Amino acid sequence: MLDKIKEFASTFFVTGDPMIYGADVSIALAMIGIVFVLTYFKKWGWLWKNWLTTVDHKKVGIMYILAAILMLFRGGVDALLMRVQLATPDVTLLHPEHYNQIFTTHGTIMILFMAMPLMFGLFNIAVPLQIGARDVAFPFLNALSFWLFFMGAMLFNLSFVIGGSPDAGWLSYPPLSELQFSPGVGQNFYIWGIQISGIGSLATGINFIVTIIKMRAPGMTWMKMPVFTWSVFSTCVIVIFAFPILTVTLAMLFLDRFGGGHFFTLDFGGNPMMYINLVWMWGHPEVYIVVLPAFGIYSEVISVFSKKKLFGYKSMVYAMFIIAILSFFTWAHHFFTMGSGADVNAFFAISTMVIAIPTGVKVFNWLFTMYRGKITFKTPMMWAIAFIPNFLIAGLTGVMLSVAPADFQFHNSYFLVAHFHSALIGGVVFGYLAGLYYWWPKMFGFTLPETPGKWAFWFWNIGFYVCFIPQYSLGLMGMTRRLSTYGWDTGWQPLNMVSTVGAFLMGIGFLFQVLQILLGIKNFRKLKDTTGDPWGGHTLEWSIPSPAPEYNFATIPQVEERDDWWAEKDKRAKGIFRKQPPIEAIHMPKNSAIPFIMSVFFFIAGFGFVFGWSFFYIPGLIGVAICMICRSFFSYDGDYYIPADEVKRTEAAIRGSV
Repeated sequence: MLDKIKEFASTFFVTGDPMIYGADVSIALAMIGIVFVLTYFKKWGWLWKNWLTTVDHKKVGIMYILAAILMLFRGGVDALLMRVQLATPDVTLLHPEHYNQIFTTHGTIMILFMAMPLMFGLFNIAVPLQIGARDVAFPFLNALSFWLFFMGAMLFNLSFVIGGSPDAGWLSYPPLSELQFSPGVGQNFYIWGIQISGIGSLATGINFIVTIIKMRAPGMTWMKMPVFTWSVFSTCVIVIFAFPILTVTLAMLFLDRFGGGHFFTLDFGGNPMMYINLVWMWGHPEVYIVVLPAFGIYSEVISVFSKKKLFGYKSMVYAMFIIAILSFFTWAHHFFTMGSGADVNAFFAISTMVIAIPTGVKVFNWLFTMYRGKITFKTPMMWAIAFIPNFLIAGLTGVMLSVAPADFQFHNSYFLVAHFHSALIGGVVFGYLAGLYYWWPKMFGFTLPETPGKWAFWFWNIGFYVCFIPQYSLGLMGMTRRLSTYGWDTGWQPLNMVSTVGAFLMGIGFLFQVLQILLGIKNFRKLKDTTGDPWGGHTLEWSIPSPAPEYNFATIPQVEERDDWWAEKDKRAKGIFRKQPPIEAIHMPKNSAIPFIMSVFFFIAGFGFVFGWSFFYIPGLIGVAICMICRSFFSYDGDYYIPADEVKRTEAAIRGSV
């Protein structure tokens, strides 16, 4: 019996690597610390009532953002490990299999478990407030979406210490991801972690489309909506068409591994190229899923900190929808070298070039917005301005990659790695950091200190160029992706060392951001936002106190024009005040434990499918079904009213008067 237990433990737990043992110890200490703090300060009830069971869109957004920051740290550590491995030839920090696991988890975490939740967090924080709504259309579904994402992310990250991480690349191309070449459970962790979180992503897309269509404040016509809300709407349209493709593709891959499906194997009539087509039919729209909301953030931030209305509002809206449509017609440029034929390559080359046009329109609109503006160089604006040259590089190199004959040289090289990170860091991460700084006071009621934020900004930006510009040259020198080591005779060492230094500079920038948050919490009273509008905002979220009360708006605003709050402030300065309707009782959704409990059952089912344990996945699926039944047939008391007198007291307390 003891021998069987030892044999099981040796295959169940990842062993043999000091870094894994260090992770085991870190996880154990972190869990003990969390349990101790919650028990010592008697916060278990507070955690359950205020966070684990909340359906408040603002708290859901904060949880998304906290999870994304945690994943940014995990993915960043993976990146630094890879850069140390490649700093000089013949380094043995990571053996080849471990290196494959590291770059697989790095890409998957950064795209699906960092960028996506950070995006959804900002959706939750800003969109209902910008359109004058008291919540999202489906608060229960919103909470369930978060917990499905979180449990999927935890299931994926569990592979680092249990079972073994996936190592077939962040898109898991067959045949490497098939059972023959990846016989362990790592690939199953990949499939089910993404599947569970992907259900949450699809539900979020549906939720915000309905919210924006049905819950806009009276008077807010389509062409009076804030640009960020437009960017969210166009993004969610892509989400509901793209994510089902990923769901079906990964289901087919799992059937190959679990049930001998042979969809993507050369045996029995399968074809790996079908997987590659399907995954990029999701994968290229996914790039625009994460970058379009960043474009919306830049539009908001640049307009506010230039003290001007956004230049070319309608052209910005049309450009976003053109990008959303064209994003589904460019996927084959990811495999120009795989023999699609001249006609196919020509079509996708042209479509890739064409999609650069609406993107260029947006850049010119941002520049014209700043032209002759009274620019204030606060931290959000610095990130927005820094985006423009970074994304210009990404766009120009993207057009180079769109030329099919040239792509035969660039493909699979570090030139592509540099382009991809220019787009995803310079475009997406910079945008979400700008949005995080911009809406931080609306979330927490205080602004972050500027000095450590600017140190973080400069370390991030200088590190970005130092890290990725050399990689364009490395690609042209012949360095390919997925190398875990190289020889001294290649001549790649100097540029790789420079690139590694840049990666660590970005890591220092992240540490300054952590310091900035800690200093902000420490100096909360000094940095407290007492106005609700610390930046001189244009849109409705800045018309209410910071942080926003539970009900958001004491009375639903009546919108009269675009940038309505900015226009309202101008009228008030002239002594013109709108007549406010009387405060009435406010209808709100109650908290619910079902989303959290259902997601736990999803986790149990996913864990069972990873190992093929029916005694796990059958109870897990039964638990999910029971939660659905309870929600459908027994959850009738799901809302309540906040009395008008209580709303008046709350408003008087946070505003000083009603």
